[in-house]
Amino acid sequence: MSYFIDTHTHLYSEQFNEDRTEMIRRALDANVKKLLLPNIDLESIEGMFELEQQFPENCHAMMGLHPCSVDANYRQVLDRMYQELKKRPFLAIGETGIDLYWDKTFLKEQQEAFKIQIAWSKEFNIPFVIHARDSFAEIYEVLDEVWDDSLSGVFHCFTGTPEDVQKINTYKNMYFGIGGVSTFKKSGLADVIPQIPKDRLLLETDAPYLAPTPYRGKRNESSYIPLIAENMATILQQPLEAIMELTTRNAKQLFKF
Repeated sequence: MSYFIDTHTHLYSEQFNEDRTEMIRRALDANVKKLLLPNIDLESIEGMFELEQQFPENCHAMMGLHPCSVDANYRQVLDRMYQELKKRPFLAIGETGIDLYWDKTFLKEQQEAFKIQIAWSKEFNIPFVIHARDSFAEIYEVLDEVWDDSLSGVFHCFTGTPEDVQKINTYKNMYFGIGGVSTFKKSGLADVIPQIPKDRLLLETDAPYLAPTPYRGKRNESSYIPLIAENMATILQQPLEAIMELTTRNAKQLFKF
């Protein structure tokens, strides 16, 4: 039986504290059967692990340091995360990357933390998940320096241009996470998504953020994945079932499950 995969969802967020179990049940009822959990910082690890224990068939953890959580003490934080990586398998490294939208103070530290986490990806033979906000050029600079074809990953919440698609395609085994922003009329993604190789498309929510139309501005949740898929189906002129099968196959290929 086919099902959807939400490849990027922060279900441990405090925004779900009042109805977390019900919210996950809604996702499962919507045929979103796999929920991939990117980590943010040291504080998010416990809640992420609890979700894995509660929903072992559905929730799958990553390990990494979000660029917005990088500060002067990032190396100590990364050291502790590395110890977690040595204890047990994780689906991916992430989310990592560079964010220059909120604060440019720690750009050098973000770049160094990104490089370290890419090295983890190679060491543990798992993909890495890139957060890119106002930072494509800086991310390409890092990738151009460290890339080799043993690596794989995804630009989560991809909002780039056709030129970005061309650049990213030069990195073998790099995927594109398409989320709620793609349903916004002025996002421009309706013109970009057809430029992305079909075998590189993934679905994600980034819940609780970036809810798709018609829930824009409200709390996002994983049960909205079919809305994002329906929009992708319209853009690509494909049946919804085909988009479900395509994106699920791609996710399984990247995350190795």
